[in-house]
Amino acid sequence: MLLSLISISLLLAVWALSARRLERWRITSPLFLLLAGAVVEYTTHGSLADVLDSETAEQAAKIILAVLLFVDANAMRAGLFGEYPRSATRLLFVALPLSVGFAVLLGLWLLPGLSLATVVVIACIVVPIDFAPAQWIVRPGGVPSRVSDLLNVEAGYNDGILSPIFIFALAVADQHVQAGSVWDEVRQAFPHSAKAILVGLVVGAGLAIAANGAARKGLMTDQSRRLLVVAAPALAYTLTIWWHGNGFVAAFLCGIGYHYYRHSVDAERELELLEDLSFLLTALMWFVFGGVVLIAYWNSGLTVGVVVFCLLALTVVRMLPVLLGMLGSKFTWRERVLLGGLGPRGAAAIVLGLLAFNVLDSPDEDTILLVVVLVVLGSVVLHGFGGPIAARALAGRESE
Repeated sequence: MLLSLISISLLLAVWALSARRLERWRITSPLFLLLAGAVVEYTTHGSLADVLDSETAEQAAKIILAVLLFVDANAMRAGLFGEYPRSATRLLFVALPLSVGFAVLLGLWLLPGLSLATVVVIACIVVPIDFAPAQWIVRPGGVPSRVSDLLNVEAGYNDGILSPIFIFALAVADQHVQAGSVWDEVRQAFPHSAKAILVGLVVGAGLAIAANGAARKGLMTDQSRRLLVVAAPALAYTLTIWWHGNGFVAAFLCGIGYHYYRHSVDAERELELLEDLSFLLTALMWFVFGGVVLIAYWNSGLTVGVVVFCLLALTVVRMLPVLLGMLGSKFTWRERVLLGGLGPRGAAAIVLGLLAFNVLDSPDEDTILLVVVLVVLGSVVLHGFGGPIAARALAGRESE
């Protein structure tokens, strides 16, 4: 374990010293750390495998997810649903549920032997998008601004919307679908969610309103503003867990409440410390994922069904629901194709996958590990390297 910590510290230093040059070579920090993690796991002969399936790893994954949910909820810069709220709601409340349903149906067909609850868990893992494998999408000139705005909104909210479904399905799957267990989980889900909603919104809105008042009276410094944003998700998450609620929902809603009520001309600067912390946590996660790739390879139970499911998850599972959800919108067909085609998977898939791997038993955990590895690596290739070519081609046709 100490060797792994030394390795990631050294690798972060190397990346920091050459970040601009590496980006020119299309070697993003996630890709760099993924490859480094694989090398370290190989040279240390599987040291990561000993700690991956442990309570420490599970708690670390939960903390990372809570931070990511808060950061994502604060990523909006033009209202809660961006500059095109109607189209954003189409993506989030029409296309997203359709994608999950489509993934569940394909999973039941292509992944035989898994329970319905486990397939729902997998669907929640493969559907949320994240820009880490394809950061060019959110850079100026990467894609049309209308498309970029909608993708930002979706990336900010989709994992928060799906996390309650994921937690519920994971709880049912963990009980091996015992008689009455589903109904028990349904009954428990409502009070857990109610507590999370109450705590998340109260903490987020309350701290934002308090920050507005403190800032007017000159009671805060630049550093204290940044520290407050770090404290907010931690407070919402821990309070909700103490109250036996859903901490992920609380962290997400805390971010929404804080973003909505906080009035500051330097809102982006206030998030810098939390975003840096989020980067460090996700850097650790990508490093671990590099080792997970080798673990999945060594314990491979790869089947044609798993491969086909992952290919469809990266393409049709997203493309078709997006096209259906955007019917009647003011977006052109080429923009709709870009929205459906540019759905990279990254941090959310890895964190949710590691949580599921830690909770479930074999063979379910092995299948989930394979799915996460194939979907994320496939997204790195498809969206990180192939995406810019397709986007330029569509943009060229649009201008003709």
